[in-house]
Amino acid sequence: MLVFYLLLVLSRGQLFDSLKFGANHAKCGFTNASTNNNRPDPVPNGPAFKSLMESNRLTSEHYELLERCQDRIGYQFTDSDLLFEAITHASGARTRLTSNERLEFLGDSILGFIVCEKLFRDHPEWLEGELTKIKSIVVSRQSCADIAEEMGYGEFLIVGRGVTASGDVPPSLLANAFESIIAAIYIDSDLETVRNFLLPMIEPLIRSAIEGESQVNYKSAFQQFSQKEYGVSPNYKLVDSKGPDHNKSFLVAAYIGKRGFDPAWGKNKKEAEQGAAANALQEIESDE
Repeated sequence: MLVFYLLLVLSRGQLFDSLKFGANHAKCGFTNASTNNNRPDPVPNGPAFKSLMESNRLTSEHYELLERCQDRIGYQFTDSDLLFEAITHASGARTRLTSNERLEFLGDSILGFIVCEKLFRDHPEWLEGELTKIKSIVVSRQSCADIAEEMGYGEFLIVGRGVTASGDVPPSLLANAFESIIAAIYIDSDLETVRNFLLPMIEPLIRSAIEGESQVNYKSAFQQFSQKEYGVSPNYKLVDSKGPDHNKSFLVAAYIGKRGFDPAWGKNKKEAEQGAAANALQEIESDE
């Protein structure tokens, strides 16, 4: 067992050492290059992709598509099957298991972790409610869609004919593709590589949110959602409080009827309610 583990570690180390990542990509400040002259073949090279190509289910246009997509991303995949899966929507896949849904699931968590880690390290003075508000803006579906649109990922998506009948790629598909690409890069490399890929794109969003350029009234948005979907207004309950009277912090949870959501801390009840509403909206979004 020990020998197997050592072989596994050595093989992964050789794979990661074969890639060297910089910060000069024209779009997102991220590039990768081989540490030697044996640079990985830039065309699709995964066994599943080659199998599909040989069975005439894919064409040379797909090869060109993946080449251009890798150039746009600024990362050359060791296994381009991952990229092909990341840009394939369920409507354009043979089965849902060959679409980007599973990668999207993983990518969403990776994005959330990297943003949370960044905020946690950069702002040790913030309470949970403040961290949650900024994180919710940065990892929102709209933010992901905006990044994907700015990077031009829409032109690489493989979708069914009915999806783009209007001529525009829906923002939800762009957001899904962005999160799927995050997961694909992570599986193909490691967390540090994904961090280098993401930070140049998310740091401006974090600064914008902190500076107040992305003002969001979470209580108002949560109330509108609750009234529209359930016909009732949400309510807030004080869960806990701590600290002396002159410097108290409050833990508040939001409810729709009997359904409660993750509570949030705040320096006052109003701030805690905003954080609780943000948590509720994020939980509802993840359920969809």
